[in-house]
Amino acid sequence: MTAAYDTEALKTIIDTIRQRRDITLEQLSALLDTDDHSAIDYLRTQAREVAQSVYGNAVFMRGLIEFSNVCSNNCRYCGIRRDNTATERYRLNDDTILECCRMGYECGLRTFVLQSGEDGHYDDAHIVPLVQRIRAEFPDCAITLSLGERSRESYQKLFDAGANRYLLRHETADADHYAYLHPAEMSWEHRMQCLRNLRDIGYQVGAGFMVGSPGQTHETLFKDLQFIRTFKPEMCGIGPFIAAQNTPFAHEPNGSVERTLRLLSILRLLHPHVLLPATTALGTLNPFGRELGIQAGANVVMPNLSPTENRPKYSIYDGKICLGDDISHCRSCLESRIESVGYKMVVDRGDYKN
Repeated sequence: MTAAYDTEALKTIIDTIRQRRDITLEQLSALLDTDDHSAIDYLRTQAREVAQSVYGNAVFMRGLIEFSNVCSNNCRYCGIRRDNTATERYRLNDDTILECCRMGYECGLRTFVLQSGEDGHYDDAHIVPLVQRIRAEFPDCAITLSLGERSRESYQKLFDAGANRYLLRHETADADHYAYLHPAEMSWEHRMQCLRNLRDIGYQVGAGFMVGSPGQTHETLFKDLQFIRTFKPEMCGIGPFIAAQNTPFAHEPNGSVERTLRLLSILRLLHPHVLLPATTALGTLNPFGRELGIQAGANVVMPNLSPTENRPKYSIYDGKICLGDDISHCRSCLESRIESVGYKMVVDRGDYKN
């Protein structure tokens, strides 16, 4: 299909996507399949221009606290799935979570991301007071939650307690593909309803998907891009699929860093204001993956604030990097990496700009 597109034709496609903030399946296929390096360099240049027109050369830090790897779900790709009995489970107590926030605050972080599996131990009676404690101690910070699917009432209570943002990857905008990646008890329709509920309540919402997940096609990726374009989440986390041991997909090939970079750039053209992470998964598959992500249009990094002894246990995929770095070293390392490609790490909540 892509043989018909020379460099100038591909550049015209990129210009059209930037102008219209829309894409066709044929255009997507052309950009994903081409080996024209000049055209792909042009795509990344356009993405950087769009990102800088909204956020300048700022890169925002979010401090990630993985506070429980207990999960009631059995997603086929995830290393902390319920049936993975090889995983050593843990839960952080509230005081430890607050101490992680304090360490992050001292290092200049102004957003905390509390992430866990879908752990029923953290019901509203537990998690709402925790959010209230964090809000009271850090009134100038954003609180982001990533706790999976909950009831609308629960989302509302957490919002009222002081949470600002909620990350819930949609995983795929294709219902059949969703069913292939997840067990029968999980519903694509319910996942989409959760995202709508979060938006209606007033959260800044994060969605996202894996690149190269088993069963993914150009058609399913096209649906993902159209969902992001129309739903307009404030944040979109995408990263390459990385296989996890002791899962049904343990022997599937990892996703492509190059394809992920191209999709980051396309997402930036489709949704110029989106907050777009350069994920740890990119850095896991390529030692310069996060820098490449920023050069492709990303503008968020997420250093890990979790206690170092717990990080290896939050093994959603194999080979995860930065498991032993303390936050001061991690911040310094990320800052120098970001500056090496012409960007600046800022001490800022990094809110979405309309």
